[in-house]
Amino acid sequence: MTAWRTAFRASLPVLFGYLPLGMAFGVLFAGLDLSWWLAVVAGVIVYAGAAQFMAVGLLAAGASLPDVFLSTLLMNARHVVYGLSVLDRYPQSGALKWYLVFGLTDETYSLVTSRSIPDPVNRHAFYGWLTALNQSYWILGCGLGALLGVTFEISAAGLEFTLVALFVVLLIEQWFQIRRIEPLLVAVGISAMALWIAPDQFLILALSAAVVLLGWLVRKEDMWTTPRS
Repeated sequence: MTAWRTAFRASLPVLFGYLPLGMAFGVLFAGLDLSWWLAVVAGVIVYAGAAQFMAVGLLAAGASLPDVFLSTLLMNARHVVYGLSVLDRYPQSGALKWYLVFGLTDETYSLVTSRSIPDPVNRHAFYGWLTALNQSYWILGCGLGALLGVTFEISAAGLEFTLVALFVVLLIEQWFQIRRIEPLLVAVGISAMALWIAPDQFLILALSAAVVLLGWLVRKEDMWTTPRS
């Protein structure tokens, strides 16, 4: 069995998720009155589902490009944390390693860490095909949705809920993985406080404070649980 065929079979659940979600993004993107093919460019260069939805909302609200950039950076900061746990599975050098790092999404991470690879299949080739296939599904969805959005009168009302649904799914997945209430309480508390202090800069303030506070809590817990010499 080839690495491509093995990766394709493993990626089928992502196909059925990324294609409609990408099309929803494309339809929303078409509402910005930009060229439809820029949605494809976003899928190639940005390749961050939640961040792309967020960027559409920020651009529609008149946010500046630095605000969009900083919000995207902070939202995707979680990749740094769980990405470190798969570095030993990836090549130690070469262009493939950097593409695998770039293409690591929540869904790809789930497949990389949970799927067993048959012995005849090259592991690095499997990861490469898996990452490329998942991104191709997303790019295809973005392009189809944007093309449909500029060709037909498609109402985007309600499609913004796909972002909420995505975060709900991610929240449920995280709960089953860590089974701890503290991160959820921190996120809810910081969000409420940021909304009260600075409604216009709510997202940036909340994400920045959450990253700092959660990092401090993790460090504090390590200090208490690590045996002293």
